[in-house]
Amino acid sequence: MKRQEPLISVVVPVYNAEQYLEDCLDSIRRQTWENLDIILVDDCSLDGSGGICDAAASADGRVDVVHFPANRGPSAARNEGIRRAKGEFLSFVDADDYIDSDMIRRLYDNLMENHADISVCGADGIRLRGGSAGVFDREQAMRALSQSRPFNLVPWGKLYAAEPVRLCPFDEDIFYSEDLLFLYRLFGRIQKVSYFPTPMYHYVDREGSQVHGRVSERKMTALAVNDFICRDAAENFPETLLFFRHLALDVNLRLAISAVKTGTSGGRPLRYLKKLRENTRLHFDPKALGLFGERKDRAAVLALYVSALAFWGITEFWYRCLKPFGGS
Repeated sequence: MKRQEPLISVVVPVYNAEQYLEDCLDSIRRQTWENLDIILVDDCSLDGSGGICDAAASADGRVDVVHFPANRGPSAARNEGIRRAKGEFLSFVDADDYIDSDMIRRLYDNLMENHADISVCGADGIRLRGGSAGVFDREQAMRALSQSRPFNLVPWGKLYAAEPVRLCPFDEDIFYSEDLLFLYRLFGRIQKVSYFPTPMYHYVDREGSQVHGRVSERKMTALAVNDFICRDAAENFPETLLFFRHLALDVNLRLAISAVKTGTSGGRPLRYLKKLRENTRLHFDPKALGLFGERKDRAAVLALYVSALAFWGITEFWYRCLKPFGGS
């Protein structure tokens, strides 16, 4: 008699994604791996996403829906999915993305063949440094994570043994860089990660996503992630510290540029820029600065390090006066 395939849970946090959600759910429900436990967590969406979730549950008995009465953020939504997951293995898919029909099967086969705790595939629609297929022990996986190669710093596009994830949930007080924090803590627990570069996960970059939103107190929780990871890496994974410092500087730079270009909630960009300046000074390292590939990024980090007000003026001048005329 053919052995029953193990149950795999797929957790989908949902927030205002009605334009993309049906395609996302169709791609999950059409997986060649049929023994799925699909958990949709509607994080108090303001559009028709909740109704689409309910319709999917009515059409497919494998789908379970949770509706939050108030918006709690992606970490809380994923944690609710983890709590409800019945599978021996677990995967995450974002509600505005979609996956190849055999992604789950390929990830599972890769996990089993290499006796790994986490299986990772390639993705498209997002800039990745990529790399060759390989199997990484804990230290190697942490170095790969710190260098963003070949692993992307997000929970999707991966299959996990469920138990380590249950022991290492998302931090619900963190609303930006929460993905990196989750993976850092998880990689510190597991023994082996197996990667293959085939792009089976398809990321959709949409304007309404958090990445493109204004800088807010929620986004500024990324600074706590910088602090925790750099402090912990210095003690437990010192060979990764330089690269995690570079990631901290990069996050600070992207937030600072966004504060000037897109604006901030409450309309006080200088207050946020001052916090980002202090965090940049805390994690600054000349060698970490040298890891930026473009000279303009190195110059921007230095400007932020020196003065929040100067960074504001230079960045605003760039985007308002130079860039429209082809500045580079």
